[in-house]
Amino acid sequence: MKEIKAYVHRGRIAGVIQALRESGLCDFGGRTGGRNVTVYEVKGSLDPLEPDEQHYSMDLAEAVVHEFKLELICEDDQADTLVELIRTAARTGQENAGWICVVDLERVVPISSSQGFDNSP
Repeated sequence: MKEIKAYVHRGRIAGVIQALRESGLCDFGGRTGGRNVTVYEVKGSLDPLEPDEQHYSMDLAEAVVHEFKLELICEDDQADTLVELIRTAARTGQENAGWICVVDLERVVPISSSQGFDNSP
């Protein structure tokens, strides 16, 4: 299994979520396909799309942009398709428009079950 993390401009996150839903690859109920789709609002270093998008963070002592971090878990064979779907929906036309990271998961254990999915060799 894989974990996909994407850092997306706030103006593009709704389009990314919509594209994931419409693809049929993510079950937002967590039963099949991409699971545990989670979105966080974060402060990051993306290039602002609009001048008013960038704010000075007193905590970080630098200019930041409010962006979103999307996380989901998927089967290995779905990862490339989901990455391309997110990439296309999140695209802004800027050089620094965000990042997508894919991580191999060694083990995934559902809390509701006594059995887990063991991906170790």
